[in-house]
Amino acid sequence: MALIPQLITAFSFAQKIPYGKNAAVGKYYNIHGIKLYVEEYGKGQPLLMIHGNGGDMSAFSKNVPYFSKKYRVILVDSRSQGKSIDPNPSLTFEQMADDFAALLDVMHIPKAYLLGWSDGGINAILMAIRHPDKVIKLASTGANITPDASAFVDGSWANSEKYYKENKNKVWRTAAEKNAWKMFMLDWEQPNIKLADLKKVKCPAFIIAGDHDVIADKHTRLIQQNIPGSKLWIVKNSGHGTLVEHATAFNKRVDTFFADK
Repeated sequence: MALIPQLITAFSFAQKIPYGKNAAVGKYYNIHGIKLYVEEYGKGQPLLMIHGNGGDMSAFSKNVPYFSKKYRVILVDSRSQGKSIDPNPSLTFEQMADDFAALLDVMHIPKAYLLGWSDGGINAILMAIRHPDKVIKLASTGANITPDASAFVDGSWANSEKYYKENKNKVWRTAAEKNAWKMFMLDWEQPNIKLADLKKVKCPAFIIAGDHDVIADKHTRLIQQNIPGSKLWIVKNSGHGTLVEHATAFNKRVDTFFADK
């Protein structure tokens, strides 16, 4: 989703396992010139979870305990986020999708289930487009395919536009400031996924959003309508954080989708 300033707030989780900070299982993998930070939990079929813009793997703290009972859950800090440091000045969704495909290769995992939230949902869809042989099924919540007002609820894109105009000529000095601007620009300029590309998705897909999501309802439905055979779930009484706000129902419903033959 576009990095609207008001939405740049970290979700707080009460968790027994410090996902993202668990030195007992944390490991780095060399992928395309950087080190991606990964933690794994559980056994079974591989399930890759991909977080949203500016976040890290702790975003799935309410989902991992459920899914790790039957899946090999693979948590990863996406490039330029969390512990996966990337000093390069720019970033693309295609680059991240390619990172995740390469990560599966390095981990000797032929293919995996995908669960993506927000920007992670975009990455899940792009993986299915660019690396179809790597994806068993995907669940994507709160994703958009264009960086413009049509993808968001009224007024949301205007906030991003205001932030861009106020800061586009600013000189960022620290590494943290430069990285934050890079992440903003990612969602200001991207993604740019064509409807024809969505039609290339061959794996079963579950497209999800909240009924009060920052992503416009018509945009979520447009995505679902153009992915052949995909399913749609508009979560009632939910904002952008469907998998957090309604974790119990979300976990069960996505698990059912993954398990259905």
